[in-house]
This record gives sequence, C-alpha cells and structure tokens, in this order.
Amino acid sequence: MAGGARMKRAGHWAAFLQRALGHACGVVLGLMLAAVTATTLQRYLLGGGFLGIEEAMVWLLLLLVCLGFPMVAHGALAMRIELFPRTRKSPWTALRETAAEAFTLAACAVLAIAGAKAALEVGGHSALLGLGEWLRPTALAAAGAAGFAMRILVLFAEGRTRLLMGGLALAFATLATVFAGLSVATLPSSLAALIVIGVGIVVGAPLVHAFVLAAYIALAFGSPLVESALALSLLGGVGRYLLLAIPFFLLAGGLLSISGAAGDLVRFAAAMVGKRRAGLGQTVLLTSVLFSGVSGSSIANAAFSSKTFMKPLTGAGYTPERAAGVIASTAVLDNIIPPSIAFFILAAATNLPVGPLLTGGLFAGLALAAALAIAIHCKAGMEGQTAAETGVSRWRLALRAAPVFGLGLIVVAGIRLGVVSPTEAAALAAAYTFLLALWGRGGRAGIFPALRQAGVETAAITMLIGAATPLAFLLAIDGVGTWATRLALSLGENPFMVMLAANLILLGVGLVLDIGAAILLFSPILLPLAAAAGIDPVAFGVVVVVNLMIGGLTPPVGILVQVTSAASGVPATRLFAATQPYLAALLLALLCISMGIAAHAALLRS
Repeated sequence: MAGGARMKRAGHWAAFLQRALGHACGVVLGLMLAAVTATTLQRYLLGGGFLGIEEAMVWLLLLLVCLGFPMVAHGALAMRIELFPRTRKSPWTALRETAAEAFTLAACAVLAIAGAKAALEVGGHSALLGLGEWLRPTALAAAGAAGFAMRILVLFAEGRTRLLMGGLALAFATLATVFAGLSVATLPSSLAALIVIGVGIVVGAPLVHAFVLAAYIALAFGSPLVESALALSLLGGVGRYLLLAIPFFLLAGGLLSISGAAGDLVRFAAAMVGKRRAGLGQTVLLTSVLFSGVSGSSIANAAFSSKTFMKPLTGAGYTPERAAGVIASTAVLDNIIPPSIAFFILAAATNLPVGPLLTGGLFAGLALAAALAIAIHCKAGMEGQTAAETGVSRWRLALRAAPVFGLGLIVVAGIRLGVVSPTEAAALAAAYTFLLALWGRGGRAGIFPALRQAGVETAAITMLIGAATPLAFLLAIDGVGTWATRLALSLGENPFMVMLAANLILLGVGLVLDIGAAILLFSPILLPLAAAAGIDPVAFGVVVVVNLMIGGLTPPVGILVQVTSAASGVPATRLFAATQPYLAALLLALLCISMGIAAHAALLRS
C-alpha cells in the first residue's frame, strides 16, 4: 500500500514538473516572438532596432532549450528509432530497454557534470546584456539534472523499478569507466562516437541522449573535448541566431491549424482539383503544397492531413491503406517546399546560405509534387471526386485563402530578396498567424497550447543540433573532410558517379536515421565530396534534403509512415506497402533532379 502511494506521488510530481516546464516553454517562446516582431517592425518602420536584441534572443533560445530538454526522453519528442517491436517481452527486449534507459540517464548526468564544470571555469560577461557567461553552462547543468530527476520519477511512477535500477547501474558503470581515465587508442574518437550512436539507435535510445553520451565516451578514445569543452561546444551549437527561425515556423504551422485558415486551404484545394480524376487525392496533394508555405514541418502536415482527410478519403471509396499512403507520401513536401526547417538545420550544419537553399527547395518540391500528381492520377480511378464548384465560389474560396498564400510569398520572397532575414521572416509569419488565430473561428483557446507545443518541439530539435556539434568537431579533427575529398578523387571527379554514390549513401542513411540527425552527421562529410566534383554546394544541399525526406517513407523507420499510422489507425506494415507507388514516383523525380545537377556540373567542367 505504501509502495502504491509513493508511486502515485512520484507520478504527481513528474506530471507537475512536465506541466510547469511546458508552460515555461510557452511563455519564453511568447516573449521571443514579441521581442523579435517588435524589433523587426521598429527597424523597418522607424529605421532602428533594440540594442542587443540578437544576443538576448540567443539567450532566450538557450533558456527555452534547457527548459524543454527534460521532456525529450519520452513520446515523439524523444525521436527514438524503433528498429524492433516492443510488443513481445523477451530477454533481448529487456536488454534493449535497459540500455536505452542507461543512455538517457547517463546523458543527463553528463550534461549536469559538464555544465557544472564549465560554469566554474568560464569567466566574463555578455558585452551588451551584462549577464555572466557562467549562467549558460549553469542552465545546461540544471537541464541535465532536471532530466535525470524526471526520468527517475516517471519510471518509478510506472512501477518499472527493475528497469530503473538496471539503467542506473549500466549508466553509472559507463560513466565511471570514462571518468576513471580509461584510454583506448584503437579507434579514432569520431569513429568511436559514431559506433556509440549506432548502438543507441539499435537499442532505441533518444537520439539527443545518444549524441551526448557518444561525445563523452569519445574521451576514452583520445577526444580533446573534456567535460567543460564538451558543454561549451554544445552551447555553441545551440546559440546561433539562425536557429530562432525554427520555433517561429513551428508556431506558425500550429497557429495556422487552429485559426481555421488551414480549413480554407483545404476547401480551396478541393475547389481547384476536386472534380478531376482521383480528385480528393489530388486535393490532399495540393493542400500539402499550400500548407508547406507556412508550416515547414512534414510531421505536422502528416498529423494535420490524417485528421482532415482520412474519413473523407475512405468515404469516397479509397481503402484505408491507400488513403493513408497518399497522406504520408504528400507530407514529404513540407520539409522541401520553403520555409523548410530541414534547410535551416542544413544551413546551421554547413554554413550554406539559406535563401538559395529555399529557392532550390521550391523548385525541387514542385518537381516532386508533379511526380506525385501523376502517380495519384495513374493509381486511382474516378473515386474520390468532390462536388463541383462554381466559378464564383472558387473565387470566394481563393479570397478566403489569400492571406495564407500571401504569407508564404512574403516569407520566401522576403528571404530570397534580402528584405528580411530568415529569423525575421519566421517571426513575422508567426505573428501573422497569431493574429489569424485571434480573429479566427474559435482559435483563441488554442493559442497558448500551440505556443507550449512549439516551444517543447523546438527544445528537442535544437538540442539535437547542439548535441551533434561536438561530433562535427571530432569529424573535422580526424580528417573526415580530407577523406571525403580523396574518395571523390578516386571516383575520377565524375559528377555523375559522385551524385550516384551520394544518393545511394543518403537513401541508405534515410532507412534508419531521423532527417535532423542524418543532416548533422552526413552533410559535412558529403559536401566536400560534391564540391571536389564541381557540383554546386547549394544544389547538392537540396538533394541531401530531398533524399532524406524520401527516407520518411522507407522501412524500417519511416517516420512519416509511423506518424500517419498512429493518426489513422492503419498498421505501419500495410502502410509501407501502400506508399510504394508514390515512393517510386518520388525516387524517379529525385533521379531526374540529381542527373540534371550532375549534367550542369559536367558542362561547367568541360
């Protein structure tokens, strides 16, 4: 009885901590939106801005990430890659679960220890804000400690004490071995870190925790990143002004849905293509293309389209598998057609310019959309048509959807023409959709939940970027870029061969890795290879994102398939089979894009 009461109290405290941190994330994101929007409007309307605003926003982003980090150990935010089913209990399943918990607990402990050591060693103050630099690693240490405590509370509340004790024992043994100064010189530190990440993927550990622990274990293999340097490297990866675009675009997508404007997009799309062959399937596609102009998140679109279209599609004659297959396949476009969060991650990892990447993504996304339109047309009969619309109603629907079209145009054109920075464009998009939600049909109640959700999602994505920064440093000092250049030279600097090899590598990587992790790991390696063959780096960056987004449909992971399966109720195994015709169309479009880029490079070299 006493044990049950303790479990209940632990569950209460875990839920309280999660609610408090989630609300804090929403408040911080709201402050960030207000500050960036205000300074952007002041700069363009009055000719000046607030002094130190960029530095203040970077500090607030760090605070947001640290507040949200304790919640990335469970649910979709953990970004686990489940290679094996967890339905059957077996010794292998128990071992994997114990190892996954050890990754989580050890990584949280590493952040707590590394952040505390860095806080003691770092001196100085922020030049514009006057804040002590020790506050940043202190926040990281607090995030690690809170994550450690929350995971213990959650496991204890669930009655999984055996799993908790096993995870703690394995985590302690791992950390103690490295802390004791054990040195193993048999592998380069970057390769050792990659192996640890691979083990984390196999056992289903959260990706962020796998990256953090890998950087720490690399110390035993000669890594120069001691604990304090590890913490500062991670903070450097998080503290970039460009990354502020991520929470604002996530928020814009969420507010667009609750404002009712997303429904206007659906009705306009149905009016335009609903009467054609497979009209409702084409409506899903056109809605994805239009929704991409604001959300920038394929996962968000997969969830939105599943809720919006699943019942109408099945009611119009589509089988559940084919309906879900269309939804999952068209969701690929959201992280390709700008504003794409994937391109912001790529820019942060490679220092490529955001504007040209977004322009390339627009053309590539439209090419993929055309391929999907043909596949949907050929696959379906006349089922799925919607009611005919008159010209007057189409114009009326176009006018209702016009604010959303204008928003997408302002974001893309503003960035490409240099009128606004990516962060300013994202903030204006979020502020605009905030007004739509205020004036929309019943959207006000959902504004703060949207802020909270976008804040927590930002913490998961941005912490993954920060956690990959130490690995990028290890890859650099181990000469991986030089190795990639030599590999390109071994292929004869033939752009066709290099592009083919890169495509095969990326498609293979996309089978098992989340797009964010794959971009952070492989784009710094493959980009020098492409540049050595004369391939335009921006065009190659577009191919990287297209490749990895297609990986969202491929087994065994297929994150877009998994999200659509969870939202629609269609088993993932059947959904993988249903997406094959659309996957083939996307791969054919990718081949055409890649060969066109390679042909252009070959022409320039001749």
